Amino acid sequence: MQILGSLVFTVFFLLWTFVYAIFFVTACLFLPFRGRFALARVWARVIMTMLRWTCRLDYRVEGRERLPAGNHIALIKHSSSWETAAQALLLPPQVWVLKRELTWIPVVGWGIRQLRAIAVDRGAGSAAVRDVIEQGKARLAEGAWVVIFPEGTRMPPGETRRYGSSGALLAAEAGKLIVPVAHDAGYYWPRRGLLKRRGTIRVVIGPPILAVGRNPRDINAEAQDWIEAHSRPET
Repeated sequence: MQILGSLVFTVFFLLWTFVYAIFFVTACLFLPFRGRFALARVWARVIMTMLRWTCRLDYRVEGRERLPAGNHIALIKHSSSWETAAQALLLPPQVWVLKRELTWIPVVGWGIRQLRAIAVDRGAGSAAVRDVIEQGKARLAEGAWVVIFPEGTRMPPGETRRYGSSGALLAAEAGKLIVPVAHDAGYYWPRRGLLKRRGTIRVVIGPPILAVGRNPRDINAEAQDWIEAHSRPET
């Protein structure tokens, strides 16, 4: 039954995303950013509800009280497709740093552009980092959070790689905090394969990390140590 539920969910996920994107792109012609983001949350909430119904996979969030006032930079563990949808529900209105190829997807990519995402060429090296910093400063000045997957790609559960420096550099230059976000979604919704396992994904929002005046490598090390330590299932 779990594989059947996973199949039903996957088909729904694809159809819902495409159909909703058509409505979303049209509605965005008449809405400011916060109105657009509110609609993005509707998309995400429906996905989370359907995931609970079909796969018996839910989630809970710990540490919301740690979110600082204002808007800052969130670094989120990337181990699943789950967080690409759920992030809209975890944090205040936000823009996402993502690979530019996602904006080329017909209809869906148009919707991503309407959400003012920071699309970068991951092969551009330092130029991509500079794009994140320049565009990130502009989005922060507009009042949005900036959400980054510092690993750059989905990692298998229990594994990680060197965190990218763009988030730490942006926080230091913009005078903002780094908010680490850990979760264990990769154990329930693996990065490859159809099966979604039943259970409850645990999301933990960590204590804000001061960035101003610090070496970006030290900021990243602190964020990575905390995120990786809290991204394993409870025992």
